[in-house]
Order: sequence, then structure tokens, then C-alpha cells
Amino acid sequence: MASVKINSFELDYAWHGPSPDEASTIVFLHEGLGCVEMWRDFPEQVASKTGLGALVYSRAGYGKSDPISLPRPVTFMHREALEVLPEIINAFGIGDPILFGHSDGGSIALIYAGSHQPTRAKALVLEAPHVFVEPLSITSIETAKVEYEKGSLKSGLQRYHGDNLECAFRGWNDVWLNPEFRSWNIESFLPNISSPVLLIQGENDQYGTQCQLESISASCRGPVQTELLADCGHSPHRDQPQIVLEVVSSFLTRRSD
Repeated sequence: MASVKINSFELDYAWHGPSPDEASTIVFLHEGLGCVEMWRDFPEQVASKTGLGALVYSRAGYGKSDPISLPRPVTFMHREALEVLPEIINAFGIGDPILFGHSDGGSIALIYAGSHQPTRAKALVLEAPHVFVEPLSITSIETAKVEYEKGSLKSGLQRYHGDNLECAFRGWNDVWLNPEFRSWNIESFLPNISSPVLLIQGENDQYGTQCQLESISASCRGPVQTELLADCGHSPHRDQPQIVLEVVSSFLTRRSD
């Protein structure tokens, strides 16, 4: 595992496939409890199947990256999209990145793509993204808090986040359960997005409904492809890995030139 210094934080990352001067690069943006290792071998499989490069990194406070001070502000996804992600793209010399975002990572990708960054997003692949807060999300996040405090969820996360365990969980859970966060909404970014978008969501997603996909599809200016997967929850690349790999590879291969 390697690390890169971004805005005074050492962030751990992994690279798969060709360098940015050889092929387009997919930047993987993890979920609210994710990190490099929680993607498992999925980014490597995508890179191998498409011939594209893949950069996977852990945000500050996750995985083996530097810790953060809590609490996170309710605007943390905006900061990640507008301050941190551009620095990462610049540090690795990535031109016109393909952004692959899961959950919070999907929201970060949308904010970036809709904010007129100097380096535009070539395409977006979004798994279970959020553009506004739903009652279902809050209910499930409240349940996650109970499971964490009972220890069942905590033990599972410990192996991935180590000393960052509290940063990772509280930095996600406390923000989503903050009453100020109920009005969080990033739909204003969507009309600025002209890049092709692939939306993937499980029919059994416990953190969001199809209303999220409908809003994105209706508001983005570019083409939007939607895939709703049966027997699938909040993590399509883990619940239906082969289907997601095929759909993603097909979508990206058409846009890799």
C-alpha cells in the first residue's frame, strides 16, 4: 500500500492497470464506511477487463489514511469534491478522470462533475448515490448506530479501519444523524453535468430509494443509463459482482477512447 500527501493528510491508495499517460483513469470513491481494502479486488478486475487505469484511495479518517478531528461538518462531501478530489487528480496527473463513486462517494462524484472543475469528468459510474436525504436513509443509519454500539458492526469494520475506526464510523454516522443534515441536497449540481452517467442500484437498497436515480436521470444534461439490480442491497459490486463488472465494463469500454 502506498500513500500520497494531499492538503496535509497522508492518504493511502492503490493503483491498478496503466498509468494516466497510457490510458484513461478510473478514480474510485468509496462509501461512507469504506476504504481501499473494502473495495477488495473489484477495481483491479475493472482495470483488467477495460484496459483502463484505476486509482483507489481512502479519504482522511478511513483505512490507513491519516485520522481527522471529529465532528465532521455537514458539508464534508462538498469539501471532498471541491478541495480534496481536484488535488488528488492533479497530483497523479490524471486528465479527464472517470469517477466511480459508491454511496457517499457517488455524491462526491456528482458534486465534482457539476461544479465546473478545470479537469472535467469524462464519465460517471454511480452505485447507490444520494442527492437528498430520505427517511429510509435515516432509519437505516440509526440501525447501523445500534449495531455498531452493540459491537457486531464494530468488529467487522475494525479489520479495515484499525486506529481510524471511530473516525470512520462517527465521521459518517454522526453527520447523517445530525438534524442539520436533513436539508442536505445536491440536486442543484445535476443540470451542469453533461458527462455520460451510469447509475446502479439494488432493488433492496436499505439506504435509498429509486427516487434518487429518478432525480439524477431527469436533471443531468448528458446521457444516463440506469441499472436496477434484483437480489441486491446497498453495495452492488459486492452483492452482484459479475453483473456489475459486465455492465460497468461495457459502459466504460464505449467511452475509453
